[in-house]
Amino acid sequence: MSDRPVALITGASSGIGETFARQLAARGYDLLLVARRADRLEQIARTLPVDVRTLAADLVTEQGLALVESAIRDSPRLELLVNNAGFGTLGYFWKADVGGQDHMHRLHVLATVRLTHAALGPMVDRNRGAVINVSSVAAFSTNPGNASYCSTKAWMNNFTEGLAIELRAARSAVRVQALCPGFTLTEFHDTLGVDRGGIPAWLWMKPADIVAASLRGLDQGRIIVVPGLAYKAVVAFLTHLPPYLRRHLKRPFRDKRT
Repeated sequence: MSDRPVALITGASSGIGETFARQLAARGYDLLLVARRADRLEQIARTLPVDVRTLAADLVTEQGLALVESAIRDSPRLELLVNNAGFGTLGYFWKADVGGQDHMHRLHVLATVRLTHAALGPMVDRNRGAVINVSSVAAFSTNPGNASYCSTKAWMNNFTEGLAIELRAARSAVRVQALCPGFTLTEFHDTLGVDRGGIPAWLWMKPADIVAASLRGLDQGRIIVVPGLAYKAVVAFLTHLPPYLRRHLKRPFRDKRT
């Protein structure tokens, strides 16, 4: 049996999640990859040079959450949890399908709570390990058509900072991080229906650069990681902007569904 550390990654079938898998494998982690698409997970697993276990689970369901919680409990070598699974919607909240809004909150908030709780106890007992919550630059503002997405990502940042404070108070070596990418060249925005042509090319980042920034930040003990100089500037601007002005900002693309 391998004695390498294990990383569990949710939403690992594409994009940032898949990139985490590849970069963590290069760092010597064995992997537990979680997503709904079992076939895609198996394809990725065959290309990785480490021990990989795949787990098909829908984290908006109680059954899927319980399955992954059980996998965490059964992984004594688990040293990194990446809560990456997520999705977005476009359109005013009251016009959106309430089922999709419910699923977003279950995935971004409740799944993050449950899986982090399952992982942190054993990590703190061993005094090593880390949790990365994949948030978004959207956490720092709210735009029309994205009320649930922005608010759940803002919660994720606050939750992560709260955990960091508790871990420091407990004198634990366990680390936590909220990773806040901006526009990323993945399936995410294609699925969302965002026209990439309406967004300047220099704002789009590659998943490899985002994950590399996250792992560097983890090595350095940084709690909030915003990849890219442009997005660092955006976040610095937003965090110093009075709330009443933030509420009047508009997103840089149009959505016919609002």
